[in-house]
Amino acid sequence: MNLKKIKESLASIEQIPSLLYLLKWILICLLIGAIAGSISAFFLLSLEWATAWRESHLWIIALLPVGGFIIGLSYHLYGNSVVKGNNLLLEEFHSPKKIIPFRMAPLVLFGTVLTHFFGGSAGREGTAVQVGGAVADRFTKLFKLSRRNRKIVLIAGISAGFASVFGTPLAGGIFALEVLVLGRIRLDAIIPSFMAAVFADYFCRIWGVSHTQYHITEVANMNPANLLWALLAGIIFGLVGMLFSKSTHFWGDLFKKYINYPPLRPVIGGVILAIAIYFMGTTKYIGLGIPTIVDSFNIHLNSYDFLLKVLFTSFTLGAGFKGGEVTPLFYIGATLGNVLIWFIPLPMGLLAGMGFVAVFAGATNTPIACTVMGIELFGIESGVFIALACSTAYLFSGHSGVYSSQIIGSPKHPVYTREKGLQLAEIKHRRNKNNNK
Repeated sequence: MNLKKIKESLASIEQIPSLLYLLKWILICLLIGAIAGSISAFFLLSLEWATAWRESHLWIIALLPVGGFIIGLSYHLYGNSVVKGNNLLLEEFHSPKKIIPFRMAPLVLFGTVLTHFFGGSAGREGTAVQVGGAVADRFTKLFKLSRRNRKIVLIAGISAGFASVFGTPLAGGIFALEVLVLGRIRLDAIIPSFMAAVFADYFCRIWGVSHTQYHITEVANMNPANLLWALLAGIIFGLVGMLFSKSTHFWGDLFKKYINYPPLRPVIGGVILAIAIYFMGTTKYIGLGIPTIVDSFNIHLNSYDFLLKVLFTSFTLGAGFKGGEVTPLFYIGATLGNVLIWFIPLPMGLLAGMGFVAVFAGATNTPIACTVMGIELFGIESGVFIALACSTAYLFSGHSGVYSSQIIGSPKHPVYTREKGLQLAEIKHRRNKNNNK
C-alpha cells in the first residue's frame, strides 16, 4: 500500500479528527478549569470570611447603604459594559459582538463579597458563572477560535464556574448546555462542558475548599399516591420559582424607573434593607442562609421563611447589589418544602430536597441540570421524586425566568409556539404592552 492510499485510509477514519478535537479541548478546558476553579476557591473563602465577620460585628449592616454606593459607583464608572452579568454571557452566545471584558470577573467578585459583608441577601452562582465566562473568553483570541468554537468555550466557562462553586460537576456540565436556550440542549459542546466542570471542581477542592453536605434521611415509597403528591409539590415549587423571577424583575424595573442615577439605587435599597433587618431583629434572611437550609431537612421552620427570603433577595438584587440567585433559590425551595409537610404526606427531608432543586429549576428553566444536581447532592434513592418535582416546576413556572436573555427554543406548551425564538424579556415586554391596551 503506497503513502497516498495510507493517507486516504486515515482520512476516512472518523475517530482521528475526533481524537484531535478531544486533545484540543482537554488543553483548553484544563486551563479554564484551573483558573476558574482557583478563583472560585478564593471567592468561597472570601464569602466565608465576610459572613463570619458580619455575624460577629452586626453593626456593619448599618453601613449597607455605603456598601451599595461603592458597588453602584464601581459599576457606573468601570462596569457599564458588563452590568448585565449572566445575561451578557447569554447575549454574546446568541449574538456575538465582542470579547467579554475581563473586568467582569473582579467587579462581580468584589461586588458580591461586599454585598454579603454588609448584609445583603444574595447568592454566589452568578458570580462564579460570570468569572468563568470572562476567563474562558480570554482563550478565544489566544487560540484564535472560530465563532462556533467561541460559543463552546463560553459554555465551558459557565460550566466551570457553576460546578466549582457548588461542587457538582455533573450538574454544572449540564447546566451550561441547558441554560442558554429554553427547551434545548447543545450536545455539540458536551465534552468541553463536562471536562471544564470536572477540572474546575477538582482545582477548587485542591485549595482545601469544602462544600456543604445535605442529607435526605428518609425517602417515601414509590407508589401512585406518593408520585401524585410529588407532582403537586412540583406545581407549587414552579409557581414560587416564577414568583421569585417576577419579583426580581419588578424591583429592578422599579428602581430604574424612579432613580436615574445608578449608584444611588443600591444606596436607597441599602437604607431600606438595613432598617428592615434592624426591626426584624434577625439576620436569618440575609446572606446565603446555609444554616437555615441545613435545618430545613430536619427541623420545623416558620411558614413564612421562604416568602421573606423571596422578598429580601429579589429586593437586594433588584436594587443593584451583586451576587447570584441560586443559593437563595435553594433556601426558598428547601424552606418551602419544609412547610409543605403540613398537607403533603411525604417525609420532611424529601420535600426539602425536592424544593431545594425544583424552585431553582422553575426559576432558571433548567430541569435536567437540577435533577442531576439533586441526585449528586442527595443520592439516587430520591431521584424519581426529584425528577418529577423539577420537571413539573419547570412547566408551571411559565415562560419566565431570572435570565431574561434566555431564548425559547422549544415552548413549554404547544399553545405558546408563537413565542419560539423570542427572549424571555421580549415576551415580558409584549405581555405588558398587551395588558396596557
